[in-house]
Amino acid sequence: MEHARLIVVFGDQLSTELASLRGADPARDVVMMAEVASEATPVPHNPQKIALVFAAMRKFALRLQALGFRVLYTRLDDADNAGSLPAEVLRRMAETGLDPAAVLPGDWRLRAALDALPIAWLEDDRFICGSADFQAWAADRKSLRMEWFYRDMRRKTGLLMEGAKPCGGEWNYDHDNRNKAARDLLRPQPLRFTPDAVVAEVLDLVEARFASHFGRLRPFAWPTDRDQALQAMAHFMAHSLPRFGQEQDAMLAGEPWLSHSLLSPCLNLGLLSPLEVCKAAEAEYHAGHAPIAAVEGFIRQIIGWREYVRGIWALKGPEYLQSNALSHDAPLPPVYWGGKTQMRCMADAVGQTRDLAYAHHIQRLMVTGNFALLAGVDPAQVHEWYLAVYIDAFEWVEVPNTLGMSQFADGGLLGSKPYVASGAYIDRMSDYCGGCQYKVKEKVGEKACPFNLLYWEFLDRHRERFQGNPRMAQMYRTWDKMDDAHCGRVLVEGRALRARIAAGGVV
Repeated sequence: MEHARLIVVFGDQLSTELASLRGADPARDVVMMAEVASEATPVPHNPQKIALVFAAMRKFALRLQALGFRVLYTRLDDADNAGSLPAEVLRRMAETGLDPAAVLPGDWRLRAALDALPIAWLEDDRFICGSADFQAWAADRKSLRMEWFYRDMRRKTGLLMEGAKPCGGEWNYDHDNRNKAARDLLRPQPLRFTPDAVVAEVLDLVEARFASHFGRLRPFAWPTDRDQALQAMAHFMAHSLPRFGQEQDAMLAGEPWLSHSLLSPCLNLGLLSPLEVCKAAEAEYHAGHAPIAAVEGFIRQIIGWREYVRGIWALKGPEYLQSNALSHDAPLPPVYWGGKTQMRCMADAVGQTRDLAYAHHIQRLMVTGNFALLAGVDPAQVHEWYLAVYIDAFEWVEVPNTLGMSQFADGGLLGSKPYVASGAYIDRMSDYCGGCQYKVKEKVGEKACPFNLLYWEFLDRHRERFQGNPRMAQMYRTWDKMDDAHCGRVLVEGRALRARIAAGGVV
């Protein structure tokens, strides 16, 4: 007979399919969960994110109780709250006399903090590609490109496959996606939820305890339990998936949602599983309700990119957090915390991040990420900002996306080139530039778009590293054909702008 266990469930492991809960005996095993200040404050997490995690935890505890489990649940404001997860585990061990078991957390800091405790660790098998499987895939490869990993995940899952071949004959339909979006008053909106009693109580708690954190707590409308997550998923599949592909890289001022799913918080908390979401999207394609370009692009974000970055995080270990291949060391500019800016794209992306705890992947990569990279900001500070402000940001997924893809801090492990762009890209994919005080067509002078000056100054500054990169050769050929006097002015103004940004000046 197996011994009774103290099953520790962390705030982003809210699934009854968790390895530690599968096969657990409600008559024997005890579950513990805890809201602790130490997990809300390593970085100043957005109040909406704290509220989402605490509310979802409370509802999941109620679900486990309905299944017959004894759940020892510590609320943030409980008088005997020990303040940290290690202290809470020790307290519950003493209370129950049971040895703890838990699924490994997706945070190296938390793993280190719990390392001294006698916890029986289990692998997090909610991912399609386990850590050992990814390590085997990565072994002896000269480059770890996501595209090849994604194709293997398609073969493994059978998603959008016809035997050994991809549906439609192509693996990737990007050529049919990534269009500029038009204003559309009839565009479907994501399903949003009115706070129930559990959520309302958590909102009051978070408002009282974390009011100083960057971000607006209300209105709060995120799904906080599995039933709501399933409703949100079904709504997206029926209403927004068909146009997801064509709008996935577009940006419109004041239009934060476009045709995005908003399901990443549900996935990252465990309220939905990646495979069930992908199968739901695949079903829409086979039923003729959504085009293959949209469905393939959506599925690629999950079984391709999401699984891939988790594999990189597990493969590289905690040392990955120290990556800084470009030796960038400028402080994070005040604009990221709501400081004044004349740049409409930055104002909009940061503003909706503050208000909604959300910005879609192109706003993160090509606006806020692009600006930080061009300005030479310390990637550790960029990482901490992304981890703090976004509702779906957990270390395992945020760190590779920020340090690898966004900031090229890993030296090209994730991306074959840095994701940098001038104002022309922003203009092509958005309507930001039309209402901006800067002029996207101007390359020098007071009205020149800051992205234009910073882009060429970045390429010049890092020429030794990047000029031999085949994917950047055209950029350098273009730069070399420019008039010497013009190039000289660009560099003088670009360096001055970067110095002003580093000093905290308004841009």
